[in-house]
Amino acid sequence: MALRSARAAATKARIRDAAVALHADRLFDFTLDEVARRAGVTVQTVLRIYGSKDALYLLMMDGAANRQRRDSPPGDVPAAVAALYDDYETIGDQVIQYLADELRNPTLAPKVELGRQAHRQWVETVFAPQLRARTGRARQDLRHALIVATDVYAWKLLRRDLKLDRRDIERVITQMISALT
Repeated sequence: MALRSARAAATKARIRDAAVALHADRLFDFTLDEVARRAGVTVQTVLRIYGSKDALYLLMMDGAANRQRRDSPPGDVPAAVAALYDDYETIGDQVIQYLADELRNPTLAPKVELGRQAHRQWVETVFAPQLRARTGRARQDLRHALIVATDVYAWKLLRRDLKLDRRDIERVITQMISALT
């Protein structure tokens, strides 16, 4: 019985590792056939263990969601931007893909929403001193502006579309946040 359980766990891990490797190479542009082939199992085995390709998507999203962003001292704008861009340089393209896939695959929406909530919480924590300096509508407006300035779409626009290097992006975003606060 213990041997059977160990084999089942190893098979599940091989499938997960195959999906993670394919996801790292091509985000969501892979098939269950490719996952099964890479894991050395049948598609039916993949489906029996994980249930669907959507379940594998959610597994990939959990990996990104469970990452911890490097801490930065509250109120330290350059440190916050550096920590944020460490994160975006690693998972930014994946997050952009998750956001795009949310529209065609509603099962992803709850995980994407958790990411949005985590980003809003990060903004409130990291920029707490700047937010505390304001009250009422001014505080709410600053919070919204900081969420937008630090959003992954800002990274995508500057990094991928305008092809700026990271140092330049951090400088621009730091200047934006400083102007806001």
